[in-house]
Amino acid sequence: MSKTKQLMNMIKLERFIETLPENEKQSFFEKFIGEDEIEKKPKKVSSRKGSITTSNHIDYDKALNKGLSMLGTKNENFGFYIIVAIHTGLRIGDILNIKRRHFENDTYTFREQKTGKPKTIRFNKHITDYFLQLKNKSETPFKSNKGTTYTRQQINRKIKQAFKTKDKNYSSHSLRKSFGRKVYDDNEQSENSLVLLSKLYNHSNLKVTRDYLDITQEILEDIYMSI
Repeated sequence: MSKTKQLMNMIKLERFIETLPENEKQSFFEKFIGEDEIEKKPKKVSSRKGSITTSNHIDYDKALNKGLSMLGTKNENFGFYIIVAIHTGLRIGDILNIKRRHFENDTYTFREQKTGKPKTIRFNKHITDYFLQLKNKSETPFKSNKGTTYTRQQINRKIKQAFKTKDKNYSSHSLRKSFGRKVYDDNEQSENSLVLLSKLYNHSNLKVTRDYLDITQEILEDIYMSI
């Protein structure tokens, strides 16, 4: 299936969902996700009206290799941040709050800073293997060379330095998007994967998820180049 047809099918699916009554929307998502996993509509959180993230996603393999290359160097704590970000899809504030004792367990349950909603994640082999090799054995895994926990500004600055580019805008959101693109690609770019990611990201609809992951823009660019 061409990318153009794929985009059209996604748009049709999204439009179909939007036409359903609220009670039928619930039933529709239960078929994709499962009744026990459906959450109530989250409360609105304060944010700048109309604001969107303009950060581009970083290719998963590129981010993975960059993070692994920092193991054993003075930047390995930052490398660990990269590894955690691309394998959990968490926001920067939630990642920086994770302590050593949490990584020593297979799962981690917490409340998201932005939404206040409870969330449980599992640490995969990429994360646990890197964690066990860290020289830093303090309770704060994401410790800067100054001995304090990285700030958001420091993380964003180091991301721009590590992934230098002229035509892309990279930030902590970029690694969160790397996770989503990896899930999307590994599931054959299916609508089902977008439904699951939309739920994971707490997005209001599939269009937001497609735009967030740069999918819509890439398909539109392919359309221009195909003419």
